[in-house]
Amino acid sequence: MCRNIKTLYNYDPPASTEEIDAAALQFVRKISGYRQPSRVNQQAFDAAVKAVSQSAATLLDQLVTSAPPRDREADAARARKRSARRFG
Repeated sequence: MCRNIKTLYNYDPPASTEEIDAAALQFVRKISGYRQPSRVNQQAFDAAVKAVSQSAATLLDQLVTSAPPRDREADAARARKRSARRFG
């Protein structure tokens, strides 16, 4: 499950709200142990996803670096190459 959480910082263009929300959802799923919570836990689950998403967005907005922005396509190509080597 954690493999789906990607680095979101220092890309051009910056991470979208959808990407941040998806990472927050994966994080909450991992720590809660639920892929889909029961109805009784849904409100707490959704509140946690929202809080993590807001915190992540704040973090990404406040981080500073002198490194040049990374290339999403180059990173994706490296990941595909690693996967091909690993799984044939």
